[in-house]
Amino acid sequence: MIDLGLNKDPADTRIVVAMSGGVDSSVTAALLKEAGYDTVGITLQLYDYGKAVERKGACCAGQDIHDARNVAEEIGIPHYVLDYESKFRESVIDDFVDAYTRGETPIPCVRCNQTVKFRDLLGTARDLGAEALATGHYVQRAVVDGRSRLQAAVDPTKDQSYFLFATTQEQLDFLRFPLGGLNKSKTREHAARFNLPVAEKPDSQDICFVPNGSYASVVTKFRPDAALPGDIVDLEGAVMGRHDGVVNYTIGQRRGLGIGGRSGDTDPLYVVRIDPDRNQVIVGPKQALAVQTIRLTAVNWLGTEKLDLTPRPVTVKIRNTMAPVPAAVAATRLGDVAVTFQEPQFGVSPGQACVFYEGDTVLGGGWILREEAAAAA
Repeated sequence: MIDLGLNKDPADTRIVVAMSGGVDSSVTAALLKEAGYDTVGITLQLYDYGKAVERKGACCAGQDIHDARNVAEEIGIPHYVLDYESKFRESVIDDFVDAYTRGETPIPCVRCNQTVKFRDLLGTARDLGAEALATGHYVQRAVVDGRSRLQAAVDPTKDQSYFLFATTQEQLDFLRFPLGGLNKSKTREHAARFNLPVAEKPDSQDICFVPNGSYASVVTKFRPDAALPGDIVDLEGAVMGRHDGVVNYTIGQRRGLGIGGRSGDTDPLYVVRIDPDRNQVIVGPKQALAVQTIRLTAVNWLGTEKLDLTPRPVTVKIRNTMAPVPAAVAATRLGDVAVTFQEPQFGVSPGQACVFYEGDTVLGGGWILREEAAAAA
């Protein structure tokens, strides 16, 4: 039996569920309905879903809206589709495009959670008289000494805490994550038990608004200049070759550069920096990717003790797929936050997130600054 910790009879407790049309959010809604909660499903139309019907492996497409509606009908709950297309464009797609043109590698799923879902949809849930907004994320929420904490999921292979680092304390108080204590196989079992029409539906893999996984096609549609050709140079500025637009390259990339090494060199070359102002891709040996310290902006801190100039030992993730590594985090006199790794890290990408952990508890995180931006701060 699900206990959301609301101290009210479930029948008198309205819960809004963000239903994407996938198996996770569908099971979330079904479990809450089974537990007796007054459950309401909401699906967001985030972009032109008429075009999205042909997309497979992405969330919030036209087929997904249809699937969410069918699930709601199967379990017997009201279901609404809200048009958030303009909000999604402004808060997520425009930010995605702008970040790539700055030579960064954005994470639109974090922006979507931070803005459209946990700001706008959460407000809608309150307007509907809900006591909480529930999602199908694999992450846990715990209350310790009267304070909500964000914790990693029980199943480390499905943990999504990295993508939720920007969740504020106020939002966390209102959010619930019923699947955080389950693994995916158990979720699938529930889907079959409830006879959900999405029980065998595969997980979404792509960013919902990126056709065929081609980030460059989205960026160049809005910013054609991002596809202008330019020079690939080494760390000393020597021209090594030509690129077909900085948007096609990411930090740490080795394959597809189309250049050879210099005479006498045997080490492979990697993208170590992108300079959109000069329209250059800078390459170098692997050791040039090593980074000891990074600076972060727009940091969200969930710890109970204020972050100050004294370095605090934590573990951090600079990519969702990596295991947390030891580091120290501290505020700086310039108003941003510095993270110093115990061991140098490779392939640190500006625009990605650095998330802080204390054990399984998320302490917060921020956005990695480009070297040029950090130096100018």
